Amino acid sequence: MRNYIDALVSCRRLARHGLLGAVVLLLSACSTYNPAVLNIDRSIQAKSQNSRVEFVVLHYTSAGNDASLNILSRRNVSSHYLITRAERPHVYQLVGESRRAWHAGVSAWFGRSDMNSGSIGIEIVNQGLEGEQWDPYDPVQMQVLASLLHDIIKRHQIKPHNIVGHSDIAPQRKIDPGPLFPWKQLADQGIGRWYDEDLARQYEQEFLAQGLPDIAWTQAALQRLGYTVPDTNQLDKATQNVIAAFQMHYRPARHDGMPDAQTLAIMKALR
Repeated sequence: MRNYIDALVSCRRLARHGLLGAVVLLLSACSTYNPAVLNIDRSIQAKSQNSRVEFVVLHYTSAGNDASLNILSRRNVSSHYLITRAERPHVYQLVGESRRAWHAGVSAWFGRSDMNSGSIGIEIVNQGLEGEQWDPYDPVQMQVLASLLHDIIKRHQIKPHNIVGHSDIAPQRKIDPGPLFPWKQLADQGIGRWYDEDLARQYEQEFLAQGLPDIAWTQAALQRLGYTVPDTNQLDKATQNVIAAFQMHYRPARHDGMPDAQTLAIMKALR
């Protein structure tokens, strides 16, 4: 109260000397400050920080444009982006990148669980597996996806090995974006991880000549590459599911979950 009275006295003194503008400003400062109203100064930003986004997870919707939009915007699932299938694909942003979309579910990558917290989810309108046939991806749709990925990767500095499919992070329950997804085509554009194909061919010949390593080697290789896989030294169903997910990403021509020479050679060639 004493400070307020002193301020008013100062205002009256200024008024006697004709300094009306100063009086108005001072009275405004004296009368309008409210500590309950935040006035946050964001003019200085800390040097030590980075993006919360470390991963991009790619999905297919298994539905058409309208149904996909309805599901992802009105039900108990969401994604940051949805790319429609059309002559001119439309890109919806359904969740802000600073917020957590519900797209990954129970999943893990390089030991990191709760993938929703650190990822951007992109849903692509595609029917996926229909009976025994996979729905091919539309080339224009893939061009739009590449442009979106380039933008996200640049802004968030996402590492190549962290551009993944839903099946990579949840191989026991998911198969999207499926074996027709053009991972190699994206890698040729600087998007995502790929392997040295000459080195893989060399390793394949070595495995064919010398024999395949045991399942423990395969499981350790998959873990090194980010996959969550049992540590059993047995070719159990869970391990086969992980191998099949790896094959859909890197050797989609055959994704039967069997650790053949070509599959293991690609694992060894990947860094």
